Amino acid sequence: MFESIEIKTTEKYQMCEILDYLKKFIAKHDVKRGIIYIHVPHTTAAISLNKNFDPEVQKDIMDKLDQLIPASDNYKNIEGTSAAHIKASMFGNTATLIIEDGRIELGMFQSVFLCEFNGPRKRRVNFKIIEG
Repeated sequence: MFESIEIKTTEKYQMCEILDYLKKFIAKHDVKRGIIYIHVPHTTAAISLNKNFDPEVQKDIMDKLDQLIPASDNYKNIEGTSAAHIKASMFGNTATLIIEDGRIELGMFQSVFLCEFNGPRKRRVNFKIIEG
């Protein structure tokens, strides 16, 4: 089972929660047990598992990343997007999660986010489930 969704980000740096999309995909296919793969096919975006209970955590992550990897530095990339590429590389573009009893196994306040480092843009996120 495979599905792609499109997310329109609205800010240059942003964490968009995508857990509801994953839950709907699992429910639509009535999956009780398996693995779900999440993949973002972009070089300036990433996937992250993190806290969703307090939105200040997401802001703190983005603010600290901007301090550590500023947009303007001595980068050689002619497009001016090196900072976004570095941030995306640090996070990674995939996540693999366990589905058990029709639910994704996550911690109490844990969720799944598309991380935008070069927005606003249209981003594609792919989901694939392997039942078992």
